[in-house]
Amino acid sequence: MAAATAAASSEEAVKAAKVLMVGAGGIGCELMKTLALSGFSDIHIIDLDTIEVSNLNRQFLFRQSHVGQSKAKVARDAVLKFRPNINITPYHANVKDSHFNVDFFKQFNVVLNGLDNLDARRHVNRLCLAAEVPLVESGTTGFLGQVTVHVKGKTECYECQPKPVPKSYPVCTITSTPSKFVHCIVWAKDLLFAKLFGDKKQDNDLNVHSKDDTSSKTDVFERSLDEDLEQYAQRIYDHVFGYNIEVALDNKETWKNRRKPNPIYIRDALPEGAVQQNGRSQDHMNDEQDTSAMVSLGLRNSQEIWSLADNSRVFVEALKLFFEKREKEIGSLIFDKDDQLAVEFVTAAANIRASSFGIPLHSLFEAKGVAGNIVHAVATTNAIIAGLIVIEAIKVLKGDYQDYRMTYCLEHPARKMLLMPVEPFEPSKSCYVCSETPLVLEVNTKTTKLREVIEKVIKSKLGMNLPLIMVGATLVFEDGEDLEEDEIANYALNLEKVLAELPAPVLNGTTLMVEDLHQELKCNINIKHRDEFNEEKEPDGMVLAGWSGPVDKQITSNGENRSVPSSSNTEDVDVTAEDISAKPGMKRKLNEILEAKENFDALENPTDVGSSSAQVVEDDDDDELVMFDEDPRQSKKKRLQ
Repeated sequence: MAAATAAASSEEAVKAAKVLMVGAGGIGCELMKTLALSGFSDIHIIDLDTIEVSNLNRQFLFRQSHVGQSKAKVARDAVLKFRPNINITPYHANVKDSHFNVDFFKQFNVVLNGLDNLDARRHVNRLCLAAEVPLVESGTTGFLGQVTVHVKGKTECYECQPKPVPKSYPVCTITSTPSKFVHCIVWAKDLLFAKLFGDKKQDNDLNVHSKDDTSSKTDVFERSLDEDLEQYAQRIYDHVFGYNIEVALDNKETWKNRRKPNPIYIRDALPEGAVQQNGRSQDHMNDEQDTSAMVSLGLRNSQEIWSLADNSRVFVEALKLFFEKREKEIGSLIFDKDDQLAVEFVTAAANIRASSFGIPLHSLFEAKGVAGNIVHAVATTNAIIAGLIVIEAIKVLKGDYQDYRMTYCLEHPARKMLLMPVEPFEPSKSCYVCSETPLVLEVNTKTTKLREVIEKVIKSKLGMNLPLIMVGATLVFEDGEDLEEDEIANYALNLEKVLAELPAPVLNGTTLMVEDLHQELKCNINIKHRDEFNEEKEPDGMVLAGWSGPVDKQITSNGENRSVPSSSNTEDVDVTAEDISAKPGMKRKLNEILEAKENFDALENPTDVGSSSAQVVEDDDDDELVMFDEDPRQSKKKRLQ
């Protein structure tokens, strides 16, 4: 009888629910299907993306004919074919658009996230807190997945725990002493590619002086108007792989305890005349989108590891093709993992450098994974996670907060379990988002401009999009669409003033009140003046304390704003160990969670960029993101009772 009553209660809750989905990718397709088949009849979905060919292997609601169309709209049409009597409202838009405000979110009973970036996730988290609407987060990477529940006042919010930032590497490692293939990729992508094809005004750590004229201010990467492309490509090759390595070898101290690299010149890698034999058939390259060094050279298998000679041929050919076919783009290009020619160039350059330093070479397929930070998605993981999202959503709708679970999907069994449910944690008292705890900013108030604080702290670290800043009763800055021209001009002037010279001076002990009206988020920042900062350890020239800041872990993705720059959070709990696999329904004990965490930790990161117990990993088409960041060994969180 009780079971029947519970079932009826669930069915009523589902039928009456108005649900918002954010994201219609790998998880989103599975989730919309599962929601529809579970009886949900009022579903709204927001997604900015359009369908790409690479989505079709797992986003089963889409077909070849849908390529280029809105994911949200096509997903709606596909689901209505087998559930025609339900209401699905699609929005082909950015969830950060101003009309998706707190009032918009208040109309929903629960929000289900399937986003691909940290910034948008934080934005949705804040809107859900302000609207007091429960949020169910999710993410997958390969065979791993996670579903978490965030309810204001009952569980921690999405930002209570630190979120990882991209792994950074010292400039000297990238430029002089690489020891891993990822170092070579960073060098090829962020230094060499940027130097040759990117913004010429950007700072770059590559040596630009030639062997013949080291005192000259002439940049060796500059191509003279009458210089033959073949000669230019070979000159660049010899400079970066030959001469620059010889220069590095001059520093004897560096190589006392390291393997010395071997300079590589074009004559060493290719026999006489081999470069001239590079593919010259241009018929296949009438369309810029089809421009490919591999096609030109007759290389067909992207999973084959090229020899040094083949890498050298691809390097020269790709460089020439950029100048022949895409000359108008040179000077503004930014590496894109979906740009075939760019991936070919970076792969070849990274492999040649790897060969010089005795690092194993990688195939283009593998190199693209490292350069684009790609972890390939698994459709069945998406389906499992979508099912778990719906289970948690139904609990939320019924108000069964004592039964909420964060559930981890594992690749390898822990205690004979592939799904590891864990009780959610209470809100963190130190979270500036959901507890309004004041922050402390150490900064030199006499030399730091307001613009720097806004860009490096308020927008970058705190994730505010349209900040308003007050010092006491004085409004010193506001960002938004409804400002008058005189206000915009006045705030522009304030941006260029150092903190101590603002209309309301910001000095040691001053408190900034910062607010984002769109997110309805407000926090106070206490200013602490400090004269000097360590340039290497504190590159921003300021230090923000008292927030759940990023931990120095690895992000793996191929989505926007996810890169590996080159110079770019505890109470012990006593529990008894027992085999709960034989006792269904029992809550997970700490030792099992630890075993699950070790399971995550032991996984080999497919992009060879490092792994950790706290990581953000995304799939290969910006559809899902997984956060493995609640480590019981490093947390003093209390369990919900």
